[in-house]
Amino acid sequence: MDYSKSGAQKPAKDSHHALDLTRRGAPKGKAAEADKKNALLERMKAAAAARKKD
Repeated sequence: MDYSKSGAQKPAKDSHHALDLTRRGAPKGKAAEADKKNALLERMKAAAAARKKD
């Protein structure tokens, strides 16, 4: 009996990696996302400082 023809399909060999992660040797990050995150952090720090003064 040929067991390779029965059961579920075999997953792709590289399917254990998330698709949105950068691979080894790939360019790092996106500048636009980093800028948005830095702007958000600055706003949060300013809000925390304003709340702390009150």
